[in-house]
Amino acid sequence: MLILSRAVDEYIAIDQNIRVCIIGVSGAHVRLGVEAPRDVGVHRTEIYERIKKEEAKGVRDSTLSTR
Repeated sequence: MLILSRAVDEYIAIDQNIRVCIIGVSGAHVRLGVEAPRDVGVHRTEIYERIKKEEAKGVRDSTLSTR
């Protein structure tokens, strides 16, 4: 894991087309802005995990329906 220090309004670059901006810091909360192409999914971890579960369920359901 790479650990970086950034101040508000500073960016972190990921590859050539993704930028993460520090929008604000308030206590233990950090607000981030993410600039990425539309075809790149950007989600909070809990949402990403829910999407993956739904996708897996969809694959299982479609496999069962073709039998």
